[in-house]
Amino acid sequence: MVTGTKIGRLAVILMMSTALVACNKAGGNTEAAAGAPTGDTVKVGVLQSLSGTMAISEVTVKNASMLAIDEINAAGGVMGKKIEAVVEDGASDPTTFAQKAGKLLESDKVATVFGGWTSASRKAMLPVFEKDKGLLWYPVQFEGNECSPNIMYSGAQPNQQILPAYDWAKSKGYKSYFLVGSDYVFPRTANLIVKKHIEKDGLKMLGEEYQPLGGTDFSGVIAKIRSAKPEIIFSTLNGDSNVAFFKQMAAAGMTPDKVPVMSFSIGEQEAMSMGPTLVQGGFAAWNYFQTLENPDNSKFIAAYKAKFGADAVITDPMVHGYLDVYAWKAAVEKAGSFDPKAVRDAAVSMDAFPSPLGAAKFAANNSLTQTAYIGQSDATGQFKILWSSPAPIAPDPYDPLAFPGKSCVIS
Repeated sequence: MVTGTKIGRLAVILMMSTALVACNKAGGNTEAAAGAPTGDTVKVGVLQSLSGTMAISEVTVKNASMLAIDEINAAGGVMGKKIEAVVEDGASDPTTFAQKAGKLLESDKVATVFGGWTSASRKAMLPVFEKDKGLLWYPVQFEGNECSPNIMYSGAQPNQQILPAYDWAKSKGYKSYFLVGSDYVFPRTANLIVKKHIEKDGLKMLGEEYQPLGGTDFSGVIAKIRSAKPEIIFSTLNGDSNVAFFKQMAAAGMTPDKVPVMSFSIGEQEAMSMGPTLVQGGFAAWNYFQTLENPDNSKFIAAYKAKFGADAVITDPMVHGYLDVYAWKAAVEKAGSFDPKAVRDAAVSMDAFPSPLGAAKFAANNSLTQTAYIGQSDATGQFKILWSSPAPIAPDPYDPLAFPGKSCVIS
């Protein structure tokens, strides 16, 4: 049972019929797909965009999940069974994500699924997982305002990424803001939250512009930024739109050292793909940077580079995709079962477990308690950590200022 009003309900309703039709095509109206696996293996789904505008970010999350699966198999598997990964391409398209989720649950009979990046893809998959009583492990920061017993949200809630970034910017004296985002639910809801806090604090909101996911023409947006003269830009652009935005900003003479940009979807992988000098000096807010110093992070970085190349870099969503697999394994073993509900109940009752983030723990609302960091990109594409929250932040899906009176309780 879930209580709490969800923002974006209309978007879910509009997508639900498409998602349900898609999963019917994939496998029909079957009962819950994930029963007790038979034989020596257990199937899991790995569902990310391996093509399209989001592949720049999602392929490496798939890689990190596969690394965790390989490591677990090498150590003996899960409850005596080796993990068999069924990898699918969401193709940067929400409808495709829903179709592939239905296939994985109903035809492939996977025990769980790891994947998704955009909130549009997650919202398309949500009714499929709720109908089929499956469990999705979602590794990316998002806008909150959602609370499902069928999704484990290991990425940041707004109070673990967006609002710490805003509070940091405010503490540094930034008084005027311009918001730029891709045109879907995460950027619009995240910016709604930021605007509420800007208004409360009596600061200036000088503009808010969106481009379609994958959009590449930012000439009009940049003209408005030039005219508004904000002290800092908050960017919720996703995918390879970031390449076009930062190239066109640089061509206009508006490099990050002259017009600071706080990004919420650019990490080490994106910086390297774009060319580090393009974003050098820019800020980013995450719950992980590759430069974090702890033994588990060093071990993970070494293992990833050994498998995928010495020049590979690590990002926040990759680490969450990696730790999600280990969290699922630990929850299965605690529950003594592959049943999704039993696994979910075990996951939220587990003690903190080691990860490249440091100690990690799921809260009762299916979200991860974690530390917030602000980093600044350097010439190598790595991020110098400028600030971290004093302690891990408990996840709160509903910002009390933007959505007063709403809460998330899963029972």
